[in-house]
Amino acid sequence: MFNIGPTELIVILVLALIVFGPSRLPEIGRTVGKSLREVRRAGMDLRDQFETDLDDDSFARKGSAGEPKAEKEQRPEPPAPAPGD
Repeated sequence: MFNIGPTELIVILVLALIVFGPSRLPEIGRTVGKSLREVRRAGMDLRDQFETDLDDDSFARKGSAGEPKAEKEQRPEPPAPAPGD
């Protein structure tokens, strides 16, 4: 996801251990994990809503321009003129 190799990850963890200390490190890890989960969920919700809006928009365009709507299909046709007219 972040393109971090194992060496960089170890350096980051050692720096976090030095800065925050061993007692606060698990709490910070949980907080960061929850935050990442919420950001990921919000991104997925935004993407799903965007795709839904695009699908609704393309469906509306097909209904009005490409295909006749159901209302127009249900109208009866006018009677044919009589052969003698």
